[in-house]
Amino acid sequence: MHGMDPVDFTGLPDLAIRDADVVDGTGEPSYRADVVVKDGRIVSIVKEAALAGCQRPRAVRELDAGGLVLAPGFIDMHAHSDLALLRDPDHSAKAAQGVTLEVIGQDGLSYAPVDDRTLEEVRRAVTGWNGYGDDADFTWRSVGEYLDRLDEGIAVNAAYLVPQGTVRMLAVGWEDREATPEELDRMRRLVAEGMEQGAVGMSSGLTYTPGMYATGSELTELCRVVASYGGYYCPHHRSYGAGALEAYEEMVNLAREAGCPLHLAHATMNFGVNKGRAPELLALLDDALAAGADITLDTYPYTPGATTLAALLPGWAGEGGPAEVLARLADETTAERIRYEMEVTGSDGCHGVPVEWDTVEVSGVTDPELAPYVGRTVRESAVLRGETPWTVARRLLREDRLGSSILQHVGHEENVRAIMRHRVHTGGSDGILQGDKPHPRAYGTFPHYLGHYVRELGVLSLEECVAHLTGRPAARLRLPDRGLVREGHRADLVLFDPATVAAGATFERPRTPPTGIPYVLIDGRFVIEDGRRTDVLAGRAVRRTPL
Repeated sequence: MHGMDPVDFTGLPDLAIRDADVVDGTGEPSYRADVVVKDGRIVSIVKEAALAGCQRPRAVRELDAGGLVLAPGFIDMHAHSDLALLRDPDHSAKAAQGVTLEVIGQDGLSYAPVDDRTLEEVRRAVTGWNGYGDDADFTWRSVGEYLDRLDEGIAVNAAYLVPQGTVRMLAVGWEDREATPEELDRMRRLVAEGMEQGAVGMSSGLTYTPGMYATGSELTELCRVVASYGGYYCPHHRSYGAGALEAYEEMVNLAREAGCPLHLAHATMNFGVNKGRAPELLALLDDALAAGADITLDTYPYTPGATTLAALLPGWAGEGGPAEVLARLADETTAERIRYEMEVTGSDGCHGVPVEWDTVEVSGVTDPELAPYVGRTVRESAVLRGETPWTVARRLLREDRLGSSILQHVGHEENVRAIMRHRVHTGGSDGILQGDKPHPRAYGTFPHYLGHYVRELGVLSLEECVAHLTGRPAARLRLPDRGLVREGHRADLVLFDPATVAAGATFERPRTPPTGIPYVLIDGRFVIEDGRRTDVLAGRAVRRTPL
């Protein structure tokens, strides 16, 4: 008895995905097709009608996708994985969601460009976001060197925004004043260098020090540099609470004056003063779009926000950097002034709204001795301890050396739904991976869109939602070969079951993996296979497309 002749795979494509329901990222209706991948790219798409009576395309590996949707890999337009990508090769928090590209360097604070002084300062300033990074090897100083480190192999792809707060830290320091002409020139050069080295744009955190000390004219000058390289401006603007609409309008006008595309970071309308006011924001954006403005935005599909406890402090308390903040908190008179502004008048760090301690939940601490505070609001801990909320908050700030992270339960579901329907909306997790009890958006944003807001609520159609998460972000990033299921495009793909896809992450169990996403590919290589993370590190830095 003779065995079967060996199959000759010479010249065959690497992978044929058969009978997939293709949702291609354009927003157009889905279609059934075989999708063929070779050398990391989609080489052919054979639609169902063309398959009738024809020999199906062969490949080294063939995957039956019956019942599964094939979509472009999801693009997380607002991520805080700047250190996690280097420290955690697995990075299932994002890979398991179908994310194949993250945009990092957000909110004006990240780790390049830096010198020795500012590296230490920024590490301390964003400990609550990313950890201090004791286990990271900070061998880079420039944007290009950081991107080169990413190129050594990471779980998912990453694009980088030049962080304006870090740039100001380098050129001006932590002083609350206007930049001198020489300092402004240096900031322009730093932004230009970052763009030349591959950044896709610039971010700001205008409720975070020291970026918040920049005037509108300073930001406009930097945005002109960004625009000259074909990048975009991504501001966390000056208020998401009292004065939110005015803050949005400032960014729209600033970007128009600079001639720079605008992408509004986590574009929410939060706190009691903004309940039901999303239509006012959308009307502002529609008017600007009708006048020719180039605007997009991102949101996460949850009502609470997440940041650091130190972010709620008044801007003046942050002048001089983290060491000066701690000194002010240690001084009784200055600490009382901080408390009054936070609790009575409303600090700029808390978006001009008096802090409501029953909405501020501690999600993570860096000092294990403070673990009992995690999972409780500041007010709950205060009641348990027989103390005032400010006493508890001040202790956390001081003993955790500004490293505590928080959830703020200040959002409104009707605002979330209204904004996600808008035609310029994209998805961004704003996912903080640090802490014992992080926001579930870090582990659940993309399946939560597909499971809850598409399948369960019907807020978006499947095709429209996928476009929000893929094709539209790729267009904003000016990536000519990503974000769509199209011949010639990179094979960054996700296969999911539309009947079962869902976020496993909850506020009680925030690191639970999603369900219904069995396959994720980057450059045609499986990073998720049969629902499990492989050891493939196919991600690289995605650099700005030259003009």
